[in-house]
Amino acid sequence: MSTTANYTVTGMTCGHCAASVTEEVSEIPGVSDVQVALETGVVTVTSEQPLEESQVRDAVTEAGYQLV
Repeated sequence: MSTTANYTVTGMTCGHCAASVTEEVSEIPGVSDVQVALETGVVTVTSEQPLEESQVRDAVTEAGYQLV
């Protein structure tokens, strides 16, 4: 059974930004899907089990953005 969580990311302004965040978050073990709504900054992450927020925060930071 998968779980879905929403996170808000600041600083994304274009498709490249969204792609960077998607790529980094997708590398977290267990993540099966990442959807980025550029207009709202909402990142929806689907994973095999609930993720630690710190894992997502680290991936977003690695991409150059901030988790709110």
